[in-house]
Amino acid sequence: MNPLVPWAHIDTVLLDMDGTLLDLHFDNHFWQTHLPQRYAESLDRPHDVVRHELMTRYRQGAGTLDWYSVDFWQNELGLDIMCLKEEVAHLIAVHPHVLTFLSAIRLSGRRIVLATNAHHKSVALKMARTGLTPHFDAIISSHALGAAKEEQAFWQHLNKIEPFDPARTLLVDDSLPVLDSARRYGIAHLVAVKKPDTRQPQKNTADYPAIDDFSQLLPK
Repeated sequence: MNPLVPWAHIDTVLLDMDGTLLDLHFDNHFWQTHLPQRYAESLDRPHDVVRHELMTRYRQGAGTLDWYSVDFWQNELGLDIMCLKEEVAHLIAVHPHVLTFLSAIRLSGRRIVLATNAHHKSVALKMARTGLTPHFDAIISSHALGAAKEEQAFWQHLNKIEPFDPARTLLVDDSLPVLDSARRYGIAHLVAVKKPDTRQPQKNTADYPAIDDFSQLLPK
């Protein structure tokens, strides 16, 4: 029996994308380095000043649907965000043992749902790069539901279109606010990710069971 997950009591597996299945290094590099550089160039202003201003704007909107929206930032900054993401798309990478885990869950007959705050344009880019789409029974973006995963409305809407029993559902996510929201909704089995970004130190996972990689979650 897996010490982290009581698989005999789980029917549905909800998986986050960025930082959970995929290395968060791509997103961190894009939003913290690449986009500020390109934005500074477009304004002909010093990079460090523009970066500081962007970081402040990021913090002010963190956790909201707009914060995750490609279209929102494109309108705010006047830049083609997806074109800029393509410039560094070679950094998109799948975390270790993810493919083995997804295959094992598929063989077990459990339902696998990608539940992400990522904008659908970003999801399309990453699925095209990684080829992960066939592993999921459904791919759900919070933008299609009108609420971020940090909000209770997300889980309520998700359960209407993708019915699941919270008591028999596993969520793996790298965001503590999202895990907290899922816990409030009643999802019984919650697992955090220690290193969403492989180039950064381990993060605080609070009181949640946490994994170094997906080999630790394989059904036994």
